[in-house]
Amino acid sequence: MIALSAGEAVAAMVDGRFTALAYAEALLGRCAERADLNAFITLDPEAVRAAARAADERRAAGEVLGPLHGLPIPVKDSVNTVDLPTTAGTSALRDFRPKADAPLVAQLRAAGAIVLGKTNLHELSLGWTSSNMAYGPVRNPWDLTRIPGGSSGGTAAAVAAGMAPLGVAEDTQGSIRVPAALCGIAGFRPTTGRYPTDGCAPISGLFDQIGPHARCVADLALFDTVITGDASPLAPPALAGLRLGIARDYYFSGLDPAVAAAMDGVLGRLAGAGVTIVEADLPGLGALIDAITLPIQVHDVAPGLTAWLASSGASFGFDEMLAAVSPDVLGLLKLFALPDSPNAIPEPVYAAARDVHRPALQAVLADWFAVNRVDAMLLPATMVAATAIGHDQLIRIGEADVPFSTAMGRNIAPGSTAGLPGLVLPAGLAKGLPVAIELDGPPGADRRLLAIGLAVEALLAEELWPRARRPS
Repeated sequence: MIALSAGEAVAAMVDGRFTALAYAEALLGRCAERADLNAFITLDPEAVRAAARAADERRAAGEVLGPLHGLPIPVKDSVNTVDLPTTAGTSALRDFRPKADAPLVAQLRAAGAIVLGKTNLHELSLGWTSSNMAYGPVRNPWDLTRIPGGSSGGTAAAVAAGMAPLGVAEDTQGSIRVPAALCGIAGFRPTTGRYPTDGCAPISGLFDQIGPHARCVADLALFDTVITGDASPLAPPALAGLRLGIARDYYFSGLDPAVAAAMDGVLGRLAGAGVTIVEADLPGLGALIDAITLPIQVHDVAPGLTAWLASSGASFGFDEMLAAVSPDVLGLLKLFALPDSPNAIPEPVYAAARDVHRPALQAVLADWFAVNRVDAMLLPATMVAATAIGHDQLIRIGEADVPFSTAMGRNIAPGSTAGLPGLVLPAGLAKGLPVAIELDGPPGADRRLLAIGLAVEALLAEELWPRARRPS
């Protein structure tokens, strides 16, 4: 059962080939087997079994069943759930019960889904490792000494290891896409605003976006249909004639040699299938990102968390939460994000980032798509594969020492900063660890991007995954 996609599992439960309870037991068994990954902060097996029995009773009574009937879904522990704590990965919220589900969680439950548990994450979502000092590090299913990526590392590890076929993650600057890439699964960050993000511990409302992790694009599309109501058919386009653009000057420079070799292999397979690879650089992209991404995030995070605590019904405020934040994240907040921080962002700098530079970035990317007539942009999701736990300052790439934040965050930053939809797909292995491509599309082209993803996934899977789609 654990090898089934979400769509296959739901169809089997609706048809009566097995019960929701039997399926829940299979997934709970896998969660117990892979407890070494530390993917969950909260897991309540009895509550899952009770919800599965209720799903079976609805089916037996002849009720109309939802598109996610009986499907247990792990939820990143920054997304509010009324019946389970929402910790945001920080100690002060260990027992915090929000007053209501986040709207997206409510939609999933209304569609028949069961909350499997709350997944571990980088504390307050402020990092790419998921090495959480309060709840312990999440470990990569491919190698327990490696990071799964962050901040949604627990959801990615759970999906990659077969604990569930579909999970809820969240992405401000790569927190869906980096873990998907490092764990060898698919991840989808929709156009900013496509899914409701209320009830999620924020970094910046300009960038934050909830989205799914899955092992196949079809399940990402199922999630998209449930949340948006858009059930338009997804026909994979013919690869012959598809135009994929690459901006080699920014996204392909300085890659780890093994990642670069994997990217060359992907481009070769795509070209061999008839895809037109359009090379078109984006000069000045790095300077725009530097002027926008970090200034907006560090300016918005403290007031955003303050408002989230109040709206979620917390009995304490930001200062009380801050007093118990782990040293690594506290140091980051004190350096950049508090009013008296030495590197706090002045209001004129923030206003320029928001009102001048970000619209300029969006215009540059819109022009790039239009002028080059590309269906999607293709890029390496990260510069390196999963790094060792604890090695998160400098990464050796070739002959250079590269900041960890650059190795993980450089390539994913433009898409989320501009609000583009981004789809991560496995692209092979580098020294036994997954590497991934990302496909970005113009804002609002989410269903088209998912359809392209179906076609590209089918091509790559023929050669990349004859063994298995996930580690044992």
